[in-house]
Amino acid sequence: MNNEINGRQIQLENVLPQEIEKRSFEIIESELERPLDPELAPIIKRVIHTTADFGYVDTLCFSHNVKEIALNALRAGAHIITDTNMARAGVSKERLAAFGGQVHCFMADQDVALAAKERGITRAAAAVEKAMELSASLDKPLIFAVGNAPTALVELFQLIAAGRLKPALIIGVPVGFVNVVQAKELIMEAGVPFIVNRGRKGGSNVAAAICNALIYMA
Repeated sequence: MNNEINGRQIQLENVLPQEIEKRSFEIIESELERPLDPELAPIIKRVIHTTADFGYVDTLCFSHNVKEIALNALRAGAHIITDTNMARAGVSKERLAAFGGQVHCFMADQDVALAAKERGITRAAAAVEKAMELSASLDKPLIFAVGNAPTALVELFQLIAAGRLKPALIIGVPVGFVNVVQAKELIMEAGVPFIVNRGRKGGSNVAAAICNALIYMA
């Protein structure tokens, strides 16, 4: 399909709406500079699809056997805790529900806001503590998907170190500049399964993309 704009020819691909995602993954596959680990490729490709950033090939880090651990947790009805409602909105809730799982975000809860104000901590840290209370009442694995708040990762690290929480998986991909790199490094030393993006890049969309890649594989 050709279009002329200011004397220039702009050629558009004629792709049906239902074929756009498939075509996108074909382009990603063709532009990868090296083969990916087939176990992890679906996760990496979905992040690239979400961000159009091939840099994630080099910066996404995976703990040993994390794919199998994550899929087993999802099949056991894992609940996913996100640090933003944007990430929560992006997770495929219908597919997760097929396994008995749900997605939660406590950031906007009044009790979380009050606890954060009273204690002088971030809402993200207070929300992690509320998730810990949920963990005590659920006989289900917990997966934390953090795309925005490094303080959530720091709180998770501290609770894990104190023996108060043991998540099935932590997806640590907050974006930003303040304590972001350090918080991710902490999670990689926390002794729990992780998928972390080293460096400053990440975001709620990346957290949701990783969740969805795992859900689709499960």
